[in-house]
Amino acid sequence: MIKPQTLQVIKATVPVLKTHGEALTRLFYQRMFENNPEVKAYFNQAHQHSGSQQQALATAICAYAENIDNPEALSAAVELIAQKHASLGIKPEHYPIVGQNLLLAIKELLGDDASDDIIDAWAEAYQALAEIFIEREKQIYTEHEVQHGWQGFKQFEVIRREKSSEVITSFYLQPADGQPLAAHQAGQYITVKLKADGPEHTMRQYSLSNPPGKDYYRISVKRETGSEKPQPDGLVSNFLHDKVKPGDLLWLAPPCGEFTLQSPVDKPVVMIAGGVGITPLLSMLHQHLTDRSQRVTLIQATINGQTRAFKQELDRLEKQYSEFDCHVRYSQPSDEDKITDNHDSEGLIDAALINSLDLTADFYLCGPPAMMRHCLTLLNNAGVTSEQIHLEAFGPALPLAS
Repeated sequence: MIKPQTLQVIKATVPVLKTHGEALTRLFYQRMFENNPEVKAYFNQAHQHSGSQQQALATAICAYAENIDNPEALSAAVELIAQKHASLGIKPEHYPIVGQNLLLAIKELLGDDASDDIIDAWAEAYQALAEIFIEREKQIYTEHEVQHGWQGFKQFEVIRREKSSEVITSFYLQPADGQPLAAHQAGQYITVKLKADGPEHTMRQYSLSNPPGKDYYRISVKRETGSEKPQPDGLVSNFLHDKVKPGDLLWLAPPCGEFTLQSPVDKPVVMIAGGVGITPLLSMLHQHLTDRSQRVTLIQATINGQTRAFKQELDRLEKQYSEFDCHVRYSQPSDEDKITDNHDSEGLIDAALINSLDLTADFYLCGPPAMMRHCLTLLNNAGVTSEQIHLEAFGPALPLAS
């Protein structure tokens, strides 16, 4: 139980966090990687380079400070982060490292204003939060052991790879020990651990794009190229595209994630996918079509036919299931892309397209943050409630609402 005077001190730091939060998190990561380089493998350095990780952490720290006396308001964020931590193998011994370096960063940022009261309050507040995460992650690790038969990482063999679009390659993976796979929850992701550059392991999380209950996992990986130099190319995505072939072994952690198909079985569903955001939604689509009879609509936003993923698979599903409609929205269609009035269209997702949908449905969105912010605005303007909207953001959990 956090002491009342601690709550007061933490609340009083909120204005500073809102103004200087990203400066604090930049200092934090800098100090932690200098003092404890052994934790660097748990972080995507591309997100460090872009600043998105620092922004996400600053937002999380500020949200914690604002709601420290109302932990229920943070339950969804805690679950999201705990699932991420469990997928990476974060353990109780990692939390003191974070705490020590966070306090060092606070002291450095505040300078002479870093009173003992402030440092002691943040030490107590951090410990309380760490205990919440440690307990929830312990539960997740136990669930992995019970549901999937393993926790941590074990080896999987690449049994097949295939081109899913000009920029996305799919990898089919089976346990190297020959043990059967329990069904994942549609929408979940797994963590891949490999040595892509030098002797150290690197970890990345990829959504499972296959139907639940298969004897394999399928991850569908977009080749990430630095769109704005000096933004680096994706280390792991390019390694997978260029180097990994059938017969190779990869280390995988059990499926994690809270972005799953949660709608009542009698409710229609709309899925909106941007680019490689189709991957968790495709797994959800398979589950919906197998288990439910309500209508499901997929809006697939992509640049053109070359970048559109899973065309053959989606065409087959649309022919097989009368309750499934797929609409492709091309932002820059090529001459080869055939645009029809009712099946495909050109441009960005707009109000006319959103308003043509069943607005009583549940909506599932996955794509680039800018696209999802845009779609959220359109859905809100159309009267869709927050309870109807479910989101997955790849990378750090950045705020999507403006």
